[in-house]
Amino acid sequence: MASGNLGCVLVTVDGSEESMNALKWAITNLKLRPSSTSSESQVQEEGFFLILHVQSPPNIITGLNPGSIPFGGPDNYEVPAFAQAVEAHQRRISDAVISHAIEICTQKEVKHKTQVVVGDPKQVICDVAENQHVDLLVMGCRPFGPIKRMFLGSVSNYCTNNAQCPVIVVKNFP
Repeated sequence: MASGNLGCVLVTVDGSEESMNALKWAITNLKLRPSSTSSESQVQEEGFFLILHVQSPPNIITGLNPGSIPFGGPDNYEVPAFAQAVEAHQRRISDAVISHAIEICTQKEVKHKTQVVVGDPKQVICDVAENQHVDLLVMGCRPFGPIKRMFLGSVSNYCTNNAQCPVIVVKNFP
């Protein structure tokens, strides 16, 4: 599909089937730049897939603060064990998501790098795309209904409108 001059293709994965299918689509359909030396003896780096997983910050994930201590306890008291448990759980999820993506890349024998970042997925994806100077952003699309989309927003829609690079949204790739 693409010309073979793609240096860095950012693929976002969140553990959903749609995001892993988008990764498979990118590997199957995009041709990355081969490693080569130009006539001016400049080495052009071989293209690669940058696999990005964005963790939501613990305070967003858990609107579950255990709450204030009843009967006059402090309102802003944080339970360290609770925060540590949430962070450990998020790390396990991220490790599993990245491991699955690495397995897909390894099976297809494609060059890849991985990155896990904590933050708002919409903003983080656009920031990473800009900071890493990616040539193309590939992401899956979850089939939210209109009500859910209205409240949650669409990460792919946001990135399509705000990323500083071309964006491909992959829908229903087996």
